[in-house]
Amino acid sequence: MATTPSKLPEMAEQASVQSAGRVSGLVIFAFGVVYVIWGSTYLAMRVGIESFPPLLLAGTRHLSVGLVLYPLVRWKTGERPSWEQWRTAMVTGSLLLFVGNGGVCVAEKTVPSGVAALLVTTVSLWMVVVDWVRPGGVRPAPRITAGIVLGFAGLALLVGPAHLGNSGRIDLKGAVILVVASLAWACGSLYSKHGALPKSPLLGVTMQGLAGGAVLWIAGFFTGEVHALHFAAISLRSWIALGYLIVFGSVIGFTAYLYILKKSTAARVGTYALVNPVVALFLGWLLAGESITLRTVLAAAVILTAVVLVITAPHRASIRSADVVPVAGEAD
Repeated sequence: MATTPSKLPEMAEQASVQSAGRVSGLVIFAFGVVYVIWGSTYLAMRVGIESFPPLLLAGTRHLSVGLVLYPLVRWKTGERPSWEQWRTAMVTGSLLLFVGNGGVCVAEKTVPSGVAALLVTTVSLWMVVVDWVRPGGVRPAPRITAGIVLGFAGLALLVGPAHLGNSGRIDLKGAVILVVASLAWACGSLYSKHGALPKSPLLGVTMQGLAGGAVLWIAGFFTGEVHALHFAAISLRSWIALGYLIVFGSVIGFTAYLYILKKSTAARVGTYALVNPVVALFLGWLLAGESITLRTVLAAAVILTAVVLVITAPHRASIRSADVVPVAGEAD
């Protein structure tokens, strides 16, 4: 039977509703992927460094992604990166992946994975601070300033006083490494905002992986990790953790992240920075026997409240809500 013209608008509307429903379902699924998978990568790193040297774990993860995906993305997009774009990739790869992600791997030798994820949420605070102190920077609004002060108060709560609620403070050296890693991630994110980048975000990520992964392996050589590496001594658990970080953390997680960036608002995308540490704390407690102490709960409440204040506040000039969503995924 032929469709009458009077029914065509109704059918088009039904098709539009069905299509919107499919997109909405995919967006919800993609958010779930980013929430859970990126939250779980902190535990995967903790398992990986049981027998992998930390810098080489991070280096192998990012270099593998770059080596596999870079030629594929180059072929698909037809883009030929310029020297300026490679320079941006080398700077951001060094800041985000070497200092940022490599620092997290090193710190997790002495800091529980859930607490490490919690400290990494301070990236949002550091981005505002760095944008403020740079030449021609933007002074944050009072609400954002209050969030920064509150966030660093939560950080201070984690490292002191010595005893609070029958729980000791976290390892000071590990905490310092995580603070430096978060600061480097903030600097790298802001640099990438102003640096030359390819049209394809995924191409930029693969270039960053090649550069950052190479720097991590070079650092592993000079710190003695390469000489200490014995493949026969690496456990199956650590190999599985590395595979999980490559396939789920980098490829699937980042694909979902790019999708929600296109389909949702920056403020909603930024919520992953709040959910990831909660997921990491829960998985660390459930699967790795990491304790959730009164100190951790109090610090988490303070730090996450601070992050909410910062990412939901109206931002002036160059720092908008979109700018506090780190590029290239988690700092993990």
